[in-house]
Amino acid sequence: MNRTVRELASLANIALVALLALSLVALVGCGGPSMEETAEVAPMETFPPQLPGYAAMTVPETNPMTPEKVALGKQLYYDKRMSGDGNRSCYGCHVQEKGLTDGRAKALGAFDKELTRSAPTMWNVGYHENWYWDGRSGALEAQVKGAWGGGNMGASGNDGAPSMDQVCVNLMEIPGYAEQFTAIYGEAGCTPDNVGSAVASFMRTIISSDSNWTRFRNGDDAAFSAEAKAGYELFSGRAKCINCHDGLLITDLQFHNVGIGVDGDTVADPGRMNVTKDEKDNGAFKTPTLLDVSKSAPYFHDGSVATLAEAVHIMATGGIANQWLDEENLREVREANLTAEDEASLVAFLNALDANYNIEEPMLP
Repeated sequence: MNRTVRELASLANIALVALLALSLVALVGCGGPSMEETAEVAPMETFPPQLPGYAAMTVPETNPMTPEKVALGKQLYYDKRMSGDGNRSCYGCHVQEKGLTDGRAKALGAFDKELTRSAPTMWNVGYHENWYWDGRSGALEAQVKGAWGGGNMGASGNDGAPSMDQVCVNLMEIPGYAEQFTAIYGEAGCTPDNVGSAVASFMRTIISSDSNWTRFRNGDDAAFSAEAKAGYELFSGRAKCINCHDGLLITDLQFHNVGIGVDGDTVADPGRMNVTKDEKDNGAFKTPTLLDVSKSAPYFHDGSVATLAEAVHIMATGGIANQWLDEENLREVREANLTAEDEASLVAFLNALDANYNIEEPMLP
């Protein structure tokens, strides 16, 4: 149903107030240093929202966040009319009950085409410095357009599918969208770049404030059970998991070969090497966050590991041997000689890392 700009502004303001309140009280290091967690807990009125206890998110000067832009981006993120086949939304591959993934080994793109990698979680994605499993995108806005025009959303303009420009034409024929785009972007209205900026602005609000992990790291010792705290002591100590899964984000945001998808001298997916063209990066992928990991099976970039216990065992034994394995970090894990009891303790800790997605689905124009 089409809505007037006044109605949409009211809805946007209500959504933003709720989002700000919830995101601040309730809301994929190795190979390089992780960001220092020196920021104080953000006050309730902070906009844009920030992850309590973490350094401020870097927002491009070319795309400042505004409540109106976030509200528009949220609608676009949830709207299936964005896709080439009219059946896919961004949210559809990153649903709350699956830890902001889609629960599939390989993501299912537009026109029911299986993609080559699993859908990564969106938790705290605005804090990343590059995007995709291989880090090929250096800007979140570019990642949005890449997914929109690529296999994920299928607005390619090929084989009868609409292009991103055509989707924009269609959106501008919807009064509610036309009024918002014009109010925010002026005469340019809906363009692929403007869609990218709006959706990226919304994605920067998907932060994990409402998690026991965030509360625990910000001084609430009661946020974890004794079992979870014991697992964390092992995780951050003898097991050396923090070599890669470090800090409040539980990822170093770096790229490592842990042996997944490698069979002898054959690498099914070169990963980071496709970007750097450096042989040492063969089979390396970005360290995923472990937030909501209990919900996001199957695991790793190819979804080849079905259970969390199996994933922990692979990592606890130092990964899968191959000539490109990240020995610098995984050797320490392997030499810890973790027992089955240790692995069970790590799983207990990981099961405590659930985060609540309190963003309500928007009403669409």
